[in-house]
Amino acid sequence: MAIAQIKNLQRRLALLEQEAVDEVSRACGHDLWQSIGPDALDSLEDPDRRARANYYYGQLQVVRELKDVLG
Repeated sequence: MAIAQIKNLQRRLALLEQEAVDEVSRACGHDLWQSIGPDALDSLEDPDRRARANYYYGQLQVVRELKDVLG
């Protein structure tokens, strides 16, 4: 991969990471999940919010794994 392609991919991954963090925080109603971890997501009572939080948390994990491989 060319350096420009890698940098572009890193920028896109950073945007996806921020979107995932924002969406999990929105679903949880707070940022505490970042220090508590996925247990905070499972304690959400509303099934729709829990599902949304878990979806974006999974996306966040994938993005972070990809960033580790590239970085």
